[in-house]
Amino acid sequence: MAATREVSVELRAELDRTRALVARLHAELPRWELVVWTAGNVSQRVPVDGGEDLFVIKPSGVRYDELSPEAMVVCDLDGRLVEGTRSPSSDTAAHAYVYRHMPEVGGVVHTHSTYATAWAARGEEVPCVLTMMADEFGGPIPIGPFALIGDDSIGRGIVETLRGSRSPAVLMRNHGPFTIGADATAAVKAAVMVEEVARTIHIARQLGQPLPIASEDIDALYDRYQHVYGR
Repeated sequence: MAATREVSVELRAELDRTRALVARLHAELPRWELVVWTAGNVSQRVPVDGGEDLFVIKPSGVRYDELSPEAMVVCDLDGRLVEGTRSPSSDTAAHAYVYRHMPEVGGVVHTHSTYATAWAARGEEVPCVLTMMADEFGGPIPIGPFALIGDDSIGRGIVETLRGSRSPAVLMRNHGPFTIGADATAAVKAAVMVEEVARTIHIARQLGQPLPIASEDIDALYDRYQHVYGR
C-alpha cells in the first residue's frame, strides 16, 4: 500500500480532479463496447510545477463497475506507484514511456475493441478511405511493432510509430489500439473513432474495394477539421 504523497493544496486538488475525470472516462470504454471484463485503460498526465509530472491510471485487474475516483492510482513518469492502494495497470510502463517522450501528450488510452484489434492481428494499417478518417487521423491508422507487455517495449513502439504521423492512434501488431491526445478526453474520443472507422472499412471491403481519397484532399479535410470546424 502506498502512502499519500505530501503535496501542495493546489496539486492535491488537481490530483483529485484528475482521479474523478479518469474514473468517469473509463466508463466510456464499455459504453462504446471497446473493452470486455477488466481489459483496457485510460490515463491522464498531471503537470507538476517545478517537479516531474505525474499521471493517473486505473489499477490492474479491477472490473469497470468497481472503478471509482478513489480506486485510481497515481504514478510518476517512470511508472512507479506514487499514490494508491492497488497495483497500477499492466500497461503502465507503456503510458509512462509515452508521457516521458511525447511532452505534448496529456492522455493515453488502450482498448481491445473488436474491429481495430482485428486489423492489428492482421498487421495491416487502416487505409484512409473516409472523410471522417481524414478529419480525425489525417491519413491511415498506422501499425506499430509487436511488443511484449511488462516493460516499456510497447511504449517505444507507440512513440516510434506516432512521432512522424498525424494520427492520434496506432494499432500495435497482435495487440490492439493505443490512442493519444492533448488530454484523456481527446484520447478516448480517438479510441471511439478508431473502432468506428475500422468497423466501417471492414464492412466496405466485404462489398468491394474501397475508393481512395487523394492525398491533397486528405490534407484539406484534416486542416479544415482541426483548425476551422467547431471553432
